[in-house]
Amino acid sequence: MLTKKKKRWDDIPGCSLEAALNVIGGKWKGVFLFHLLDGTMRFNELSRLARGASPRLIVKQLRELEEDGLVHRKVYAVVPPKVEYSLTEEGRSLHNILHALSEWGKIWVDNHPVERVIKP
Repeated sequence: MLTKKKKRWDDIPGCSLEAALNVIGGKWKGVFLFHLLDGTMRFNELSRLARGASPRLIVKQLRELEEDGLVHRKVYAVVPPKVEYSLTEEGRSLHNILHALSEWGKIWVDNHPVERVIKP
């Protein structure tokens, strides 16, 4: 008997906050969404924002954002391949939320200094 591969949305979220975090949660999704507010970006530009992340993880998170309707992926039939990412209307609706999170993050970082380890 073949079993259907479970998708991220097969389980109904318990509340609206859980639903929102399911969509924008993930180490790099918020970063990608925030920077795409400034306009279209190519894969390499986005991957530079995700320092230390594997290309596989970056692609996975971008595909999830596309699947959830927040990001549009445009592929050009050229060699080498060219792929651009931009926000959909629904993705742009996160503008105020993403800016508020960014402002909160700045304040949090200022109030929680991290010890800098100097490597020899």
